[in-house]
Amino acid sequence: MPTALLHRKKPHLAEAGAPSSLDPWPSGSYNRAIVPLETHMGRIIFERANLIDGDHAPKKDATIVVDGERITQVAPKGKQVKRAPGDTVYDMHGRSLMPGMVMAHFHPTYHNAGVWGGPIDLQHPPTYAAMLAAKNVQELLMCGYTSYIGAGTIHSIDAVLKKAIADGVLHGPRIVASSRDVVTTGGVVDNVPYWWKVGLEGIALLCDGPDQFRRAVREEIKRGAEIIKLYITGGHGLPWDPEQMAIGQDELNAASETAHERNKMVRGHVVSKKGILACLKARVDVLDHADGMDGECIEGILKNKAFVAPSIFYPFRLMEEAKRRGEWENPRWRSVERDFEKTCAMLPEASAAGVKLVVGDDYGTASLPHGSYARELEIYVKRAGVAPLDVIRWATKNGAELMGTGKDLGTIESGKLADLLIIDGDPTADIAILQDKKRIKAVMKGGQFEKNELKE
Repeated sequence: MPTALLHRKKPHLAEAGAPSSLDPWPSGSYNRAIVPLETHMGRIIFERANLIDGDHAPKKDATIVVDGERITQVAPKGKQVKRAPGDTVYDMHGRSLMPGMVMAHFHPTYHNAGVWGGPIDLQHPPTYAAMLAAKNVQELLMCGYTSYIGAGTIHSIDAVLKKAIADGVLHGPRIVASSRDVVTTGGVVDNVPYWWKVGLEGIALLCDGPDQFRRAVREEIKRGAEIIKLYITGGHGLPWDPEQMAIGQDELNAASETAHERNKMVRGHVVSKKGILACLKARVDVLDHADGMDGECIEGILKNKAFVAPSIFYPFRLMEEAKRRGEWENPRWRSVERDFEKTCAMLPEASAAGVKLVVGDDYGTASLPHGSYARELEIYVKRAGVAPLDVIRWATKNGAELMGTGKDLGTIESGKLADLLIIDGDPTADIAILQDKKRIKAVMKGGQFEKNELKE
C-alpha cells in the first residue's frame, strides 16, 4: 500500500454531514425543514460545571461559553467570564458537562434481529426499516451520543439517514455511513438455505475473488458508504468457526486498497488472532471485537494506527440469557465465556499501551435493545477493570478521531464544535449514571439544544 494511505484523511463530518462529490442525493427542497429545539441569538454560558473534557480528570466549577455552533471559552475555577446583553446563563450547580459521545459500532436498522429467524433485510419492507432506523438514531441522540459510525446497514439506510439529518428532515446524530455487508459465498452472513433462493441484496453483497470485492466496495461507495463492513471470521455470537477465515487475504487486501483509494475506511468483524493479523496486513481501519488480541496484535495495531471496537456487551448479554433460559450447561457457552474473559483481561493492557479503543455494540439484536447503550460502558469498568475516565475517553476523544473529526469534536476546548452532554452526577465516579435517562439534563449538537431540561 502506498505510504500516503497510512496517514490518509478520514471522512470529515464537521459540516454536519455535507454531501461529498459522490453523494447520490443532491440537496433538495427540504433543506433546514425543521428548526432546532431552542435557538439562541446570544451566547450560552454554563457556570459552575464539573468539566469532564474527554481527556483529563474532572475540573470543578468551570465555565464553558458557547457562541453559535462552537465553544469559545473554557474558564477554570476562579476565572470570571464577562457577561454581555443577550447571553443565556445556566448555573450547573456542579452537574457534569462532557463531550457528546460517539457510538463507533452501530446498526440503526437492527430491530429485534434474530427473533424471527430470517435474514435481517427481509424482516421489514425497506421503507418501514428506514422509519425504525430514524426512531433509533433519535433515541441514540437523546442518550447523549451525538455521533455514530455505522457497522453495517441494510438498503443503504445509513447514507439516507445522514442526508435527511443534514437537510433538516429529522433530528439525529452526525453519521459516518456504513455499507451493506461485503462477504463471500457461503461465508459468515450467507447462511440461509440455498433452496430459499431469496438473495441477500438488502443486507449483503456476495463476492468471490479480488475483482468482485473491488467492484462491491466501489458500488457501496457510490451508494453513499464511508466505511465498508467486511466479515473476516465468525465468532462473537455468529455461527462460524472463528479460527476459519471467511475472506482470503487477497480479497481482504483488494477491498481495503479499493476503499482507501477513494478515501474511505474499512472495518472488519474479526475474532481470532489469525484474522486480526490478516486485517493488519491489509491495513483495515477498525477491528470489530478482536477477541484474540494479544501482545503481538497490540504491537501491530499501534503500528497501523488502527482502532478496536471490543463490543463485549453482546457476549455478556448472550451468557446472561443462556443462564436465564437454563441453557448454561451447553458446552458452547464455555467457549463464549473463555473468549469474554480473555478480552476483559486484555483490554486494560491494550488501553495502557495506547490502542485506540472505541465503544459500540450490536444494539437492535434480541439481547441488546436500542436505548441500553450506556450499559456497555459499565461492563468495561466492572468486568474488564478499565477506569471510568478511560472509557469516557474511548467514547469521546477516540471516537471523534476515528470519525476524522478530532480537530472539531471529542474534547471540550475553545474553538471546537459544541457537541455537549450534561449529566446530573459524575460519571467518572459512577459510570452507571449514564444509563439513567432522567439524569441526562441536556444534549447539545453544534451549539443547539436537542434536549434541554436546564433552568436559566
